[in-house]
Formats: sequence, structure tokens, C-alpha cells
Amino acid sequence: MKNNKIGVGIIGCGNISQAYFDGAKVFEVLEIVACADVNMDAARAKATENQSTAQSVDELLANPDVDLVINLTIPAAHAGVSLQALRAGKHVHCEKPLAVHLADGKAVLDLAAEKGLLVGCAPDTFLGAGFQTCRKLVDDGWIGKVTGGTAFMMSHGPESWHPNPAFFYQQGAGPMFDIGPYYLTALVHLLGPVKRVSAITSRAHTKRIATCKEQFGKILPVEIPTHCSGSLEFHSGATVTVTISFDVHCHGHSPIELYGTEGSLKAPDPNTFGGPVSVWTPASGDWREMALSHRYTSNMRSIGAADMAGAILSGGKHKHRTSGKLAYHVLEVMHAFEKSSDTGQHVAIVSHPPQPSPLPLGLIEGRL
Repeated sequence: MKNNKIGVGIIGCGNISQAYFDGAKVFEVLEIVACADVNMDAARAKATENQSTAQSVDELLANPDVDLVINLTIPAAHAGVSLQALRAGKHVHCEKPLAVHLADGKAVLDLAAEKGLLVGCAPDTFLGAGFQTCRKLVDDGWIGKVTGGTAFMMSHGPESWHPNPAFFYQQGAGPMFDIGPYYLTALVHLLGPVKRVSAITSRAHTKRIATCKEQFGKILPVEIPTHCSGSLEFHSGATVTVTISFDVHCHGHSPIELYGTEGSLKAPDPNTFGGPVSVWTPASGDWREMALSHRYTSNMRSIGAADMAGAILSGGKHKHRTSGKLAYHVLEVMHAFEKSSDTGQHVAIVSHPPQPSPLPLGLIEGRL
């Protein structure tokens, strides 16, 4: 920690890492000092591209200039790497999900609390202009009290375009664990925590065939549900219908809509940082696209790490928005879909994180 900057080490130099490198360069509070990967060639390539230093994982964790580890490993390794970083005395910001299993997610939070360290987790897209605008509209009462909503992420899976699609159909991935965190985190940001879940899950195929050029014709076993549909009851009283699926060729639904006593709101794709945002009220009689009230419309990965850095430097006065408690809550909700389907019952959600506070208006680029 030097000159009001938090030294960052990135572990995992795969496809998503460059977006984190690029985003970190925007925020004056972050300084990436090293990167690591089990494939040292990948680490060296990213270090060269970004004027950083390639190290082994052990070297990075022993580096005294690294205060915060950004964990970009595969989901199955998230908890293990986060625990390793915490044991080394580093704060951790992890790619989603926080862990594959709830017990592992709890172990990460418990160790962080024991050591007085912060844990954060993607997605941080809700800190972008689109969902911060939605939050302001909801908080300012444009659609009244939110009573209901819908959230739809439906596609036919990634095997036609992703160079390594097998992972998406294994434990810890699938539509719910890979894409669901964006939608569920955005909803908790807008409405507060979830009270209970009622859901049905299924899978259309036991095997898929890759049609991407890299693995054309490869058989992909399907280990997880690929269609998850259910209802979320929030502590606020709102009820939201959610469908997350890799079994749909085409649909015409908005990503997220909220329905209130005074109108309705259309939110953007929560896997993005920008808009559009639209509101319908009885006075307008039609959907009206709203000007974005906040900054950060581009692919601003690392904004969650920057928010955590601000909390570290403030000594706790600044409340960390992309917190581990929020990520654990989302993980519990995701597991509840399959649990509800298997038992045929509502599943009560035990965790109850605080609703993330909105970003203030008028921020200077590069500051939160």
C-alpha cells in the first residue's frame, strides 16, 4: 500500500484477464504490480502486454507489494485460491461465483473475518451506468413500490462459439452459475436480499455437440441443469420470475423488467455496464428511454476491486459494495433453484446481506 494506491496481483491470465488489466488502469487507487498463472507463458505474455511482472502463484502471494489479489481462475479453483491468498494476508476480489459449494464459500468468508481482510466478488457490472441509473429511478420512486418483475437469460448455449465449451456443462458452471450471477446480483442491488425461492430445473440434452471451429464435433457431457425457472420472493415484498437457460433458440423478452405501483422499468443486460434504460408511466403512456445518470458505460472490469480498494484505504468508512456477503447470498440463491426443484418445496434463504449502496452522482472518471 503506497501513495494511497492498493497493489494488485492477478492470478489467472485467461481470456477475461485483459478486461481486468484495462479496467484497473482507469482507477487511480489500483496499481497492478504482478500477475501469475499455472501456465507461466500466459503470465509472461500478459505481463509484457501490460507492463507488469510475471510471477509464480507462490511468488505473487509472497510479494509484499501485493495488497489485493484478483482471482481469475476457473470456478472449481476459486475457493482454494482465495483461501490461499487470505492465508498469505491478502485481500481478495474473485471472479464469479464465489465458490462452487456453499460450504467453501462460507470457509472463505470465515477466514477473511478471522484475519480482518476483505473478500469481494464479481459481477461488478451493477456499478456501471445502466444499473446505477436503474437504482436511482427505483429509489427516487419513478415506478412507485416495486411489486414484481421478470428476469430472462435464455440462449442455446456457448458450444457454437466458445473455443472450450465443455466447461459450461460441468459442475460449477451451466447457465445458472455462469450467467445467473449477473442477473441475481443486479436484482439484489435493486431490491435488496432474497427471502425464498421456488423453482423447477431441467436439462434438454444429456450430451451436446461442439460446433465451434476449435472443437468441432466433440461430444460434451451435460452434468448440470440447463433450464432453470423459478420465482424469487424478496424481503422487500417484490416477487420476480426468473428463467436462466441454455435450452432456448430464440425469445423476445427483456433481460430484466420491474413492475411497480406507479409504472414499469426496463433494465439493460446485466452482463454489460451501459444502457439502455426505459420507463413507462401512466403519464407518458409509452416507454421512454432515460438519460444515464452515472459514469462507466464501457467494459469496466476491476470497478469492484477499485470499490474494495476504497474501503481498504478508508479503514472501513467506505462500505464495500461487491462484498463477499453479497456473493455468498447469490450463491445460496443459485443453489436454491436445484434444491427447490429436487424437493418440490420453497427454499428459505438464510443469508441476509445489506443491499449495496448506490454510487453517488457526479463522480470524476477514475474515482468512486
